[in-house]
Amino acid sequence: MSRNQKILFGLLAVVTIMIAGVAPSMLEKRELADDPQLLGAGIILLQQGRPMPALEMLDEAGQPVRLDQLKNHWSLLFFGYTFCPDICPTTLAQLRNLRAQLPVVAAQRLQVYLVSVDPARDTPERLKQYLNYFDKSFKGLSGQPQVLAKFSEAVSIPFVPPDTTKPNYTVQHSGNLALVGPDGRLRGFIRAPFDSQKLKAVLPALLRRD
Repeated sequence: MSRNQKILFGLLAVVTIMIAGVAPSMLEKRELADDPQLLGAGIILLQQGRPMPALEMLDEAGQPVRLDQLKNHWSLLFFGYTFCPDICPTTLAQLRNLRAQLPVVAAQRLQVYLVSVDPARDTPERLKQYLNYFDKSFKGLSGQPQVLAKFSEAVSIPFVPPDTTKPNYTVQHSGNLALVGPDGRLRGFIRAPFDSQKLKAVLPALLRRD
């Protein structure tokens, strides 16, 4: 990605994060499913779903993962990073507590991924160590900046590529979650901030779907 492309991508992401706060608001209404109960819990589903990109990243064990092969369970994708001072640890703690409150069968159908928006610092080893503080079942994904940018665009979860030359830099990113179904397609989003009680009430039924 050229310098001009980075600047353009960054500006677009800033506008999206600041104005909308959530990428789903950019979707056309006709693409969305209308489920009042789920909407009340902050869950926005797509009517048809979208194919995931045929990209490859590394998991927290350093093993390659095809993003279009996240199948056979529901996946929650949170775009964040391990040096994040606030939103990331808060969100991961919420997801840990939420998963612990779900029925066992529902929890087993749910896989949480932290997709690193800080590839310069978040090695697979670093991701594994960080995620273990929250829930050993949580997985991490990291990859080259070009792959990360394509992935972010494909699932409509924006972030601003950071200036890695600055010490202790931070990364601006959305707090929303992308929701991938057992069929490996992008099925929707969960808006931030999260209402854990409402999510706990509606997720078990959603997670039973194929």
